[in-house]
Amino acid sequence: MPITNRQMAGHAFLRQMYADTYFPDPVVDKGRAILLRLCERIEAERPTDLTALYALTWAATDEFNVLEAEFEAAGSEIETVAREIIAEDFWRVASAYGFADADAEELVATREW
Repeated sequence: MPITNRQMAGHAFLRQMYADTYFPDPVVDKGRAILLRLCERIEAERPTDLTALYALTWAATDEFNVLEAEFEAAGSEIETVAREIIAEDFWRVASAYGFADADAEELVATREW
């Protein structure tokens, strides 16, 4: 399903991670796919409040938790810089869909990275 939100359809997710050779592109691609699926779920399910939005972002965060093992297997990890980049994109998604008041930490509250 193509993303209809113009801000998100044109957004370069995880751009800074792609620019850093420490993060392997094939694994970053999987992270980008998680964020795109999050956008698709938001558009399909249309959460009406922060509780509903957080349920969606936590599910996506759980996918990143699993992805951490792939980063490690590739000699990388979701470290401080990556955590900030990923969390920033989660907040950007929330904001683009009308949830600018979402708590950035709460969006990724289930993270293990």
